[in-house]
Amino acid sequence: MSYLESLRVFARVTELGSITAGGRDLRLTPAVASKRIKELEQHLGVRLFNRTTRSLSPTEVGRRFYSEVVGILESLDRAEAVVAQLSAAPRGVIRVSAPLGVGRRVIAPLIPDFVEKYTETEVRMRMSDRKVDLLADSLDIMFFVGTPSDSSLKMRQIAVCERVLCASPDYLERAGTPRSPEELMTRHNCLLLRYPRSPEYYWTLNTPEGPRRLDVTGKYDADDSDVLADWALAGHGIVNKPYFDVAEYIREGRLVEVLPHARPAPSVFGCLYPHKKLQDPKVRLLLDFIADRGLTAIRNLVGQR
Repeated sequence: MSYLESLRVFARVTELGSITAGGRDLRLTPAVASKRIKELEQHLGVRLFNRTTRSLSPTEVGRRFYSEVVGILESLDRAEAVVAQLSAAPRGVIRVSAPLGVGRRVIAPLIPDFVEKYTETEVRMRMSDRKVDLLADSLDIMFFVGTPSDSSLKMRQIAVCERVLCASPDYLERAGTPRSPEELMTRHNCLLLRYPRSPEYYWTLNTPEGPRRLDVTGKYDADDSDVLADWALAGHGIVNKPYFDVAEYIREGRLVEVLPHARPAPSVFGCLYPHKKLQDPKVRLLLDFIADRGLTAIRNLVGQR
């Protein structure tokens, strides 16, 4: 199996552009990952990577070898999926990504229950509010809250999540409570979710006159949605969040909903996955598991409004 492991290490190092990152993704130390690459190069009698002190890139031979290796590994995964379908229990690694809020509050608490039920599986979860490339990152499932733009992937909707605008009582006492959407743009500090290469930022509110797009601004932005909630709690501005993310704070009075007559457009909570992944029973089982229990978890977080 060491040669197969070396192929997997080679593929991930090529995809991530780093021996350290490729090894970490496969739960290997940099030393072990580097050893696997060297063993592979010695076996093939060629150099697979150009190395400098600052960068690592595949050689021409390495690029051609990678294109063949990817097909081999995909064929092997399909073969293992066929065996898993015929066996009593699914087995193997499932790679999952999720945004921070729904990942921490909904998905992550369910993962141990899934692995305890299907003891031959492993789940490797990555959480980030940044845009994730499912194929480039070799993910099996990518959960999202929002509107997906990649039409080449299969989508499964789990729930439609209400969103709210809210701020702390201290902030509203100092800045005043907005009475109209226009005041968000002229009188208030909006806390914005942004990251490098993020799309143009705006809020869409469902007003009595119809959907209204607001090009809001603010003194703070972050690529972590939980940081935005912390800033709102500390009295630094108005935040736009899925209701399940802040329901507890609103019930406790630590945050107050504003503009309830012009709430933000709801978000879809769902997942994206390559069509071929449904051939893998462990992926299909995790999708069903999260879809069923995740919806219940969101309802529990929301509680009674």
